[in-house]
Amino acid sequence: MSATALRIGEVAQRVGVTPRTIRYYEELGLLGSASTRDKGTHRTYAEADVGRLQELIRLRDLLGLTLEELVELAEAEEARAALRGRWEEDPSDEERLRIVEEAIPHVERQLVLVRGRQATLDEFAGELETKLRRLRARRRKLSR
Repeated sequence: MSATALRIGEVAQRVGVTPRTIRYYEELGLLGSASTRDKGTHRTYAEADVGRLQELIRLRDLLGLTLEELVELAEAEEARAALRGRWEEDPSDEERLRIVEEAIPHVERQLVLVRGRQATLDEFAGELETKLRRLRARRRKLSR
């Protein structure tokens, strides 16, 4: 095993999840693929896998995404990364236009997911502000 290859337990500890979570993320297609590993061999991960897993966990926790939404967000990001790769190959302006047109729906979907979570958070913040106003009003009445 090379110095950069990490076992599943090491990755789980570094990222703060269980090995079961990592295996499940693999099954969902969010992290690497078990199909590239020989049967009976240990799962090993590179630093890039650790970074991807950390980003997925951050997005899941920050946005409160369901696993289905997380998969959708990750797929859109992967599609955008592929489009960036095509862009960097210095295509013609006509091909660049096609790339931009393909990228727009991916970013729109990501934005819909983020804005949906933002609306939920705004609603919750409003409820908390209302509770806080009521509590402060009660405090004023009681302290007279």
